[in-house]
Amino acid sequence: MADTHFEKSMIQEITHKDKKLAIIIRSNYQAEGIEFFTPDDFSQQLAYMNRPDGYVILPHTHNEVEREVRLTQEVLYIKSGKVRVDYYDDAQNYLESSVLNQGDVILLAAGGHGFKVLEKAEIIEVKQGPYVENKDKERFEPIQDNQVIYKDK
Repeated sequence: MADTHFEKSMIQEITHKDKKLAIIIRSNYQAEGIEFFTPDDFSQQLAYMNRPDGYVILPHTHNEVEREVRLTQEVLYIKSGKVRVDYYDDAQNYLESSVLNQGDVILLAAGGHGFKVLEKAEIIEVKQGPYVENKDKERFEPIQDNQVIYKDK
């Protein structure tokens, strides 16, 4: 089983054997300033910003920095609807599931994952590229609905 940890209100980490599988930011999460939820070594960085009227983020460019990405990490924003996320370990063993609602954001960092749309959904996905169709992922059979375990309910 995965270990579900709540760092603080409306932020959820899904871990398995001390490996961070996912980070969920619920739609009603609020804090002041800026907060990063990912360790510095993640190839995708996930942060929340809450800035007042008139706040200026200085114009900037990003420098070319050579990076090696060995594992695709992806961020999903649930624009509308309801989606179940099923988490698997690296050996494709089912662990547990979470439900994402409109406005929720998830970073999928490790292990396996699958999805079932529970209510018609629009989803925005962000991940590293370029995408390599025949090398980027290994598909496998999903769990059945009667096997779902929700540890966060």
